[in-house]
Amino acid sequence: MSDICTGYEGKASWPELVGAQGVDSATTIERENPNVTAIILLEGTPVSKDVKCTRVRVWVNANGIIIEIPRIG
Repeated sequence: MSDICTGYEGKASWPELVGAQGVDSATTIERENPNVTAIILLEGTPVSKDVKCTRVRVWVNANGIIIEIPRIG
């Protein structure tokens, strides 16, 4: 997580979701922190380098399994 987001309320990362289904986990993320929107992305998808404290990128493999810790930013 970027230091820029440290003052925001709610959970900031979800290490326990690595290995879980991305679609189900996006719902969990948004339930546990209603200030963020979870975005599911296939590994290798190009993304911008900007930081948004209301976004969680959920990186999944071709099987829809989370491959890295989802975190705000």
